[in-house]
Amino acid sequence: MEYFVHFLLAILLTALSYFVGSRIISDGVAIWQALIIGLSVVSLGALTEALGAPIWFIVLVPFPVGMLLLFLFLHEPLYTWFFTYLITLALYSVFHVIMSYFFSFHSLIPAWRLS
Repeated sequence: MEYFVHFLLAILLTALSYFVGSRIISDGVAIWQALIIGLSVVSLGALTEALGAPIWFIVLVPFPVGMLLLFLFLHEPLYTWFFTYLITLALYSVFHVIMSYFFSFHSLIPAWRLS
């Protein structure tokens, strides 16, 4: 049950970073689109981890999926998408630092344990 709760929390925090990051630059993605991105990215990372891949690969694999889905959902020029993705990554990292440091939650970036 704890894994499922962590899985859902990782999806929600990932979706939140995409949603807020996209709203900072443009009209952004809809909440349901952010949830699809979060579900896809976290599920792919969890699947990669379940298959026993090395940690660097677990962290690397979801990036292209998140980038592609953001580009498809955003409907903005390439430079807007790029800056939106950078902001999303920054927010994602801030969420990870907070969750890892204060709550010992490492499901966002498993290789980067801060607590």
